[in-house]
Amino acid sequence: MAKKKINKTEEYNLTNAIKATTKNVNAFVIETSEEVIDSAIERSLQWQEVSEKAIKGGLKLAEIQQDVMFKALETVKGSLIKGSRRFKSVFSNN
Repeated sequence: MAKKKINKTEEYNLTNAIKATTKNVNAFVIETSEEVIDSAIERSLQWQEVSEKAIKGGLKLAEIQQDVMFKALETVKGSLIKGSRRFKSVFSNN
């Protein structure tokens, strides 16, 4: 492989070009990283709000279901007590 000789001026210009390009790439990476992090934080906050609403809704639903269950149990209890009285009165008269 042939090697090309570079004079000092070309070497200096190439070094400066590499430094400038590196600075530009570094600035771009930092800016992009900040945008990504800001976006991630914003999305996380949005999902936190959604999950908070879901949890609150789930707790309200659980509360309603619990109330319905206890009302049903109270109704069944009342029916059993009333039914047992009727049952006793049918057999005690005979």
